[in-house]
Amino acid sequence: MRTRAARAAAVLAAAAVLAGGCAGSGAAPPPSHPVTKPSAPARPSATAAQRPTRGLGVLGRFRAGVRWLRLTEPAHAGPTGQRLGPRTLRVQVWYPLSGTAGRPVAGPLPLIAFGPGFMQCGRPYSRLLRAWASAGYVVAVVNFPLSDCLAAAPTESDMVNQPADMSYAITRLLRLRAAGRGPLRALRLSGHEIAVAGQSDGGDTVAAVGASACCTDRRVAAVAVLSGARWPAFPGGFYPSPPAPMLFTQGSADTVNLPGCSIALYHADPGRARYYLDLFGADHTGPYWGTNPFERVVAAVSVAFFDRYVLGEAAAWPAMQRRGDVPGTAVLYSHGGGHLPPGPCVT
Repeated sequence: MRTRAARAAAVLAAAAVLAGGCAGSGAAPPPSHPVTKPSAPARPSATAAQRPTRGLGVLGRFRAGVRWLRLTEPAHAGPTGQRLGPRTLRVQVWYPLSGTAGRPVAGPLPLIAFGPGFMQCGRPYSRLLRAWASAGYVVAVVNFPLSDCLAAAPTESDMVNQPADMSYAITRLLRLRAAGRGPLRALRLSGHEIAVAGQSDGGDTVAAVGASACCTDRRVAAVAVLSGARWPAFPGGFYPSPPAPMLFTQGSADTVNLPGCSIALYHADPGRARYYLDLFGADHTGPYWGTNPFERVVAAVSVAFFDRYVLGEAAAWPAMQRRGDVPGTAVLYSHGGGHLPPGPCVT
């Protein structure tokens, strides 16, 4: 059952194994630091023609750096009409580094805004985030103010307000790029190559960013919903118009987000560019937190998906299919095809 208690039990058990699974447990975000990975040759830009070929389970060519931002979202009305006060967003930004000097890769660079699951921050997802950054993407982890790993009394009731947090973070990052100041002044972001991704409650959040009547952000070119569902509190329904291309990934043994929830979103999607990655026997967090075959498939398929629909690389589609069809581990359904029967969904 995908109740609040079930979610909390699952994520807390996994977090205990990971020994402190949230990033930045103090009063202030940790300082920036490079992630250790062998250096690679610099490239002049992140254009499609210069992006490296990637293989299943292999990270991209770049090392990754990490910075923290603290953004203050002004008071505003939420999608249900509730008046919200200022919201503080702790944003962890991963970005590709070039050469041995550790400078950001020359841009403009594509952006992925990522929403963590309930009571989580970015740290458990580090391998996946690093995979995206090493492939040439800037990845901004938006830690939600009332449900992240530092929230004093985390609640899912605020999820309806989280899509606006994602959109605000995107807006501020693009403004920082334009202003050329702040801790990310050396980064050049593309203003039109933007994706969102999220896991569990973060997946519910980005599904709304991509497809809900209340919260769609038309700047977003692609959406990756990692073990997410349609959260019923979002007003106005889903899919009022064809959404951005969407990738749904789901473990078949997930008891927190039932597979039927992801399948329902996939079948309801009226767009042609929709995909469902079925992970055989995977649980709720393993494909995104662990070091295992599922995590490698998710990383490879999601990079190919973003390359296809954020960067417009036509050759990424066959790579996506090839990396998603792994005997005994996963199969990738596309464009509504294949036999994917509906199942129960409890939110």
